[in-house]
Order: sequence, then C-alpha cells, then structure tokens
Amino acid sequence: MKIAIAQLNLHIGNFEGNTQKMLTAIGQAKAQGADLICFSELATVGYPPRDFLEFEDFVEMAQESVQRLADAARGIAVVVGTPVPNPRVEGKDLYNAACFLHEGQILHTQHKTLLPTYDIFDEYRYFEPASSWQVVEYQGKKIALTVCEDIWNIGNENPLYTISPMDELIRQAPDFILNLSASPFSYTQADARTKVVRANVERYGIPMFYVNHCGAQTEILFDGGSLAASADGKIFDELPYFEEALRVYDLDEVAAGGRERLQPRDKMRLIHDALVMGIRDYFKKLGFKRAILGLSGGIDSALVAVLAVRALGAKNVRLVLMPSQYSSGHSVTDARKLAENLGAPYDLIPIEPIYQSFMEALKPHFWATEFNIAEENLQSRSRGNLLMALSNKFGHILLNTSNKSEVAVGYGTLYGDMCGGLSVIGDLYKTEVFELCRYINRDEEVIPDNIITKPPSAELKPGQKDTDSLPEYEDLDEILFQYIERRLSPQDIIERGYDEQLVRRVLRLVNINEFKRHQMAPVLRVSEKAFGMGRRMPIVGKYLA
Repeated sequence: MKIAIAQLNLHIGNFEGNTQKMLTAIGQAKAQGADLICFSELATVGYPPRDFLEFEDFVEMAQESVQRLADAARGIAVVVGTPVPNPRVEGKDLYNAACFLHEGQILHTQHKTLLPTYDIFDEYRYFEPASSWQVVEYQGKKIALTVCEDIWNIGNENPLYTISPMDELIRQAPDFILNLSASPFSYTQADARTKVVRANVERYGIPMFYVNHCGAQTEILFDGGSLAASADGKIFDELPYFEEALRVYDLDEVAAGGRERLQPRDKMRLIHDALVMGIRDYFKKLGFKRAILGLSGGIDSALVAVLAVRALGAKNVRLVLMPSQYSSGHSVTDARKLAENLGAPYDLIPIEPIYQSFMEALKPHFWATEFNIAEENLQSRSRGNLLMALSNKFGHILLNTSNKSEVAVGYGTLYGDMCGGLSVIGDLYKTEVFELCRYINRDEEVIPDNIITKPPSAELKPGQKDTDSLPEYEDLDEILFQYIERRLSPQDIIERGYDEQLVRRVLRLVNINEFKRHQMAPVLRVSEKAFGMGRRMPIVGKYLA
C-alpha cells in the first residue's frame, strides 16, 4: 500500500479554497500511485474555527466539502478531518472527527477522544469526546484512525486524561496508525511531537503516519513537519517546515524502518521562518498587501522591518522615521541605513512640532507640574497618530514592534508604540530579539551593527536608557521566563538565585499590566506560552499585585 501525506496551508472558513487544495492533492497523489491520502485535523474548516462551530450553516458547508472529497475518492481512499454533528441529544452538538472516504462514500468515521482545554486549545467548548473506537479495513490492512491529542496521553508523569484511544484500538490488531493533527508551532514543538510519535510506535509496535497543518491562522502558526515513523522507533521521514508538501510512502518500506531522517532544528532559524510566514499569511488571508511601521533606529523596529520585507517584499513595506528633540543623531542615521539596506521606501516626519502643540494646549492644565510619564507618552502617541493616519489614508496595516519583555512589564504606551494590527515580536524576549538579529546578520550586515550594540532606549527624555526603568534584560528575561513559561512561584524563582526584591517587583509589574495586554494586537506565537489566547489572566486579580 502507498500512503500519501498532504501537508497543506488551509484557511479558516474558506471552504472552496480548502476543498480545491485537497482535490488538487488527491489528483497529485493518484498520479504518484498512492492508494490512500491523509489530510490534517479539521482540514475542511481550518484550525482553530472557534465559535464559527456554533453556526449550523458553517457545519453544513463542512459536510458538503466532505461529500465533494468523497466523490473524488475514486481509485484512492481519502482521510480528512472535519466537524460532524452528534446525533444524540445528550452532550455537545459536534464531534471532531476523521472521516475515511472511498468511492463516493463515507466508509468510516472515528471521533476524537481527547479534547484539549489548555493553552490555545478549547475543544471541549464545542466537541463531545468519542466513546467507541473501531479500526477501518482497507486493501487488506487494518488502520487505526486517531486525531491529534489522541496520541499525546503517553509517557507522562502527570497524564491529563484517564484513557488512551490507542490502548483500545491496539486490541483490534491494526497494521498502522494514521494521526490527523493541528499541532501549533513553538520553537520546542518539533522535538516534543517527535518524542510523542516515537513513544507511540515503540509502545504499539506498528508504523505511524502523522499529518500536520502548515501556515498561519492569525497568531497561531503551524510549521508542518509531518512525520512517517517506523515501528523500530525511528523517524523514517519528516516533511519540511513552514511550507506545503505532499509525499507518498510505501507502507512496507516504512514498516521495515532502519533509517532516520529529520529536519534541522536551530531555534533562531525556526523562529525567523515562523515569523516571516506569520506576517505573510496574515496579510494574504485577510487580503492586505502593504505594511507600515515606525523605524526608530532601535533594535525592535529594525527586526520587524527585516521580517516584514522578507514576508511582503521591500516595495510593500513603508518605514516611517519620527525623531523627536530627544532622539540621538545616530538613531536617524541607523534607521536610514537599514532602510537603504532593505531597499524599502521611508519617510522622515519630525514629531517635535506636534508634541509642542499638545504641550501648548495642555499648558493651562499641566501648570506647576514636573515633566513625567505624561510628556513621555505624548511623544509615543504622537507617533502612533501619525502611523495610523498614514495607515488609514493609504491602506497600509500597522505592524507593532513591542517585544515580550516590554509587553510583560507594561513598558509601552497604549495608543502609542503599542498600536498595530499585528504584533510581530511580542513573543520574543529582548535577549531573543538580539539573538535573532545576530542570526539575520550571520552572513552579511543587514541590520547596522550599531543598532545591535548600542544600549536600548525609548529616547523619550534626555539620556534615557531602558535600564533606568528596568533591570538588565539578561536578568529580567530569565525571571519572566520562569514565571510566564514555567509558572514558577516567586519563592521558586528566588531560590534559583535571584534577588527577592527584584523578583517580586517584576512579577507585580507583569500582573498589574494585564489591562494593556488585553488591548494589544494579536501576538505571533513562537513559544510555549505567548500572550494572547493561550494565556488567560484576570485584569483585576490581586495575586502578586
């Protein structure tokens, strides 16, 4: 038997586009002699469809897509993920299902059993878990159909579930496993899913074909990396990251095993490619073409500019330099040099006259007060207004340039530098921003070296540096990582050698600034715990505040 894995970049709710992609893949697989082709979890609707699943019309359109795929399944079997109605009154109205299609018919449907409700996942909001498991027979082989999380409850010290579907299916002596996944990218996820797939084939002693999404769905990125694994625990093949692919495998060759083939997994390369894909798909899927951003001469905006140009092309990225009376001369020259290196158009709009007009209007109200954060934020909001005006006038989408360290502790101005339609590096700590810039410059100086080496500064008052308000980023980022990603308590972090006063100050800043993060643009997710839909915190909570 020859089995095709189709790793596709799908689009939530784009039934015609998704179905056409799958029909094209079916034709390609048939041309290569495949007997079966497998698509990813909820491929008909895209992942995650979220509350679209509450619309009957949405589900009906998914069912129509399944029938079109079944009609195309002539001389080849098709396995596809889709929502299907639950005929019982009791329980949720839908199942998350894998449908086995052949010769115009739905021969078998296996419902997903394990419904994740952590991080970005909220599947039990919509779906009823499976209560029965049955292999499907095709061309003399027994196939165990599983959906994403169904293979993850294995080898855990603290399992999330009380059942493993494959423990039920293995009693029926399947010859191999098909797993339809929607496994979101983080820079550690490729290692994690490989470990889980190995654990399954070693435990059950049969090969597995694991098909994943690729492409971006707003802030959630899918890297592909679909897998064919042999019963000996080796990864027979891994599909490329961040691009569509279709490969056909001979079941007997995969079952024989004896070879290992994995993609390179350099952290900065993965993050770079993920962010470029995230920008490109956000614009393409929403019908946007051009981006705009403020280029300050600092490292954050420089990184976003490079990523945007690589995603959209230099002519589609407009850079705006907005110096104030507090901007250093090298900030303007560094920004200009970067724009010239990228070949992107740029504008120079000094903000001092705008700022002074605000100050004149506020003079009667600010009388007898000292310069403070109000005047600093006026500069940032002046820039935000200019960028949004250009965005509105010419149809550019504003890219936000805040990094995760700043976002975590509230070191940013609402309606100023926190403006934007998409937060590109909001899941990168400042130390990771530096690391990614050095990766970009590994072969040539794309980002001027002075931007990387000079001390970070918001330049909102004379001689200002980030360290005037924040600890050194090496310390800050480690404390933030232990709290945000690892969910450690203050005492746990202090016991790792960090100053108690500093730890409690940083964690308090994180918790009292939740109101700012609730008003941010979507953050492209590259870590295990990003700000946004995967981290749900109350604004008015007292814990550590």
